[in-house]
Amino acid sequence: MSEPTEAVWKALSDPARRTILDLLRSGPRTTGTLCEAFDMTRFGVMKHLRVLEGSNLIVVERKGRERWNYLNAVALKQATDRWLSP
Repeated sequence: MSEPTEAVWKALSDPARRTILDLLRSGPRTTGTLCEAFDMTRFGVMKHLRVLEGSNLIVVERKGRERWNYLNAVALKQATDRWLSP
């Protein structure tokens, strides 16, 4: 398994990270908005966001003091193409 694909599967192994991706399906959100959806510290959510960013499942853009998180479905598609393509 290639390294980028392996990082995607490791990132998806955690339920909190999958929930973050579910939240981002409806559109980009700030880190603060994502934190409100969880019963954990901001630091805990930031750790999950770093893993998702490292696996290229999200793209983070800074706008002033805010961090906007965007879903990057391309990385997920590349990881699953192995099984979905003939």
